[in-house]
Amino acid sequence: MKKEVRNSYIKLHIAILLFGFTAILGKLISLEEIALVWWRLLFTCASLLLFRTVWKNLPKLSTKTILRMMLVGVVVSVHWVTFFGSIKYSNVSICLVAMATGSFFTSLIEPFVMKYKHKWYEMLLGLIVIPGMFLVVKFTPPDMVLGIYLGLVSAFLAAVFSIMNKKLLDENPDTDTLSMTFIELGSGLLFLSIVFPLYTRLMPGAENMPFLPQGYSDIFYLLILALACTTLAYVFALNALKHLTAFASNLAVNLEPVYGIILAWIIFKENEEVGPTFYYGVVIILLAVSLHPLLKRIFDKEEEMEETVEEKILDA
Repeated sequence: MKKEVRNSYIKLHIAILLFGFTAILGKLISLEEIALVWWRLLFTCASLLLFRTVWKNLPKLSTKTILRMMLVGVVVSVHWVTFFGSIKYSNVSICLVAMATGSFFTSLIEPFVMKYKHKWYEMLLGLIVIPGMFLVVKFTPPDMVLGIYLGLVSAFLAAVFSIMNKKLLDENPDTDTLSMTFIELGSGLLFLSIVFPLYTRLMPGAENMPFLPQGYSDIFYLLILALACTTLAYVFALNALKHLTAFASNLAVNLEPVYGIILAWIIFKENEEVGPTFYYGVVIILLAVSLHPLLKRIFDKEEEMEETVEEKILDA
């Protein structure tokens, strides 16, 4: 394994650990999902302004690239709203398991966008997630099913913005990830600032939804969410994408439920809210995670050998 790829995997797994803790913070913060995400984006963007490279590299970006980054930011903001909505309407465990379906969505979408052939083993691993998800949904309490649907929407959006970012980085390999993060999250903040007043007017009961953090604990958790679980994790994930496919990234992120579910057991006793069959589904989903590196190593090596043989034949 090349040094760049190995370092990318290390950065990615640090980001995953922080992403797993994000769900815990989402449960601890009392704000509803859209207000929670707005404050998360505000604190994150403020922290990014402290980095000189953000301002230094912004003028180097073309208008077209900036607009594409802004579109990604809108997708990210909606992804986060549905993610925290899933937690609020169900629990951490259910939300994180629903998020694991992102690998399936990525395996379908990425080859079309990145213009390469579908790999059969990636499709297979994506399909393995489906029966696992079926068990999770079937044995989830009825009052938490809405949380599953929001989690699935969030997983789809996660696949979309990962692929969009991968394409952007491939086409602009010298792009500074801090500047990219600032543009994306800043546009997400602007989008939610426009949407929030409309949301409170159109949604029943939303006019009574608190906007300001409720006490010092909310502010403390929001700062951790913004600085560690967003700024640091997001930049690490973007750097990792420079040397990894979006599919490999999303499949590895399926480890997020492991960290999050274990933390949810310890902190919220969520293992008492669902039956053992729920966790059978979790095991099936995690099976896809463990199989991917092995299958990738075997079949990508075979493809390289075939290409080498073809080159030797052509040179003969």
